Amino acid sequence: MKRKVTKAVFPVAGLGTRFLPATKSIPKEIMTLVDRPLIQYAIDEARAAGITDFIFVTSRGKSALEDYFDHAPELEGTLRRAGKTELLEMVKATNMDSGAIAYVRQNRPLGLGHAVWCARRLIGNEPFAVILTDDVIAGETPCLKQMVDAYAELGGGNMVAAMEVPPSKAPSYGMLDIKEDMGSLVAVSGMVEKPSAEDAPSNLAVIGRYILTPRVLQNLNRLKQGAGGEIQLTDAIAEEVERGEPVWGFRFRGQRFDCGSKAGFLQATVAFGLARDDLRDELARYLYEVVALQKAAQ
Repeated sequence: MKRKVTKAVFPVAGLGTRFLPATKSIPKEIMTLVDRPLIQYAIDEARAAGITDFIFVTSRGKSALEDYFDHAPELEGTLRRAGKTELLEMVKATNMDSGAIAYVRQNRPLGLGHAVWCARRLIGNEPFAVILTDDVIAGETPCLKQMVDAYAELGGGNMVAAMEVPPSKAPSYGMLDIKEDMGSLVAVSGMVEKPSAEDAPSNLAVIGRYILTPRVLQNLNRLKQGAGGEIQLTDAIAEEVERGEPVWGFRFRGQRFDCGSKAGFLQATVAFGLARDDLRDELARYLYEVVALQKAAQ
């Protein structure tokens, strides 16, 4: 029997050290891309894919995340009295119903696999999604929605979002060993976490969207520290391949931005700004002027 994917895990326990000093006082996931925090993009993508249960794996100092999705009676009241209906509706759209979000703590920074494992009691015995907020993906159809639709057709197994990267980037990703390439879907025969450029089995990298079976959680129970001294989620998925269970790579349609890096965050800000009707013209003029000045200075 096919089971719908209705639960999603959001690992948001990281310290965000690449964005210090900003992340000294605010979680990285609250940093804004144009006028919405990174976590909002992830939540909106999950909702579009039919997710109804949201599981945040947090750590100390992340209370701003909880506050963001809570009701703000004073702010809403002020906007209502001022007749700022559009802003009021925008604020109310960020509210989550009581019980829709569950929070669990990752009390030791032992990696992505450990973070997902921390949510095991809330996941139970059903397939679930994992969304990494650092990976913001712009597409006509949200990435996770594409994956959920493809997963429903397959009827089971595990699925990871994948994109092609140059060999020099392989040491930054989990890389897929491909058994069969079927276009948007690839059958996976193995996964290697952060290999050297020479040892990468392909140029297809795992990106921060997953649909996993509960058996991956059982694999995480037994895993020891892997690459980088962390418990790697890719190692737990690779165990399913070794067991003969299907693992699929999914080439999503859309542009991915690595908002875990400063350059990627700035690129996303420009791209999302240019996509906005209310910002496009002014921003485009500014960018044109900057480029023209740089050329003139050369």
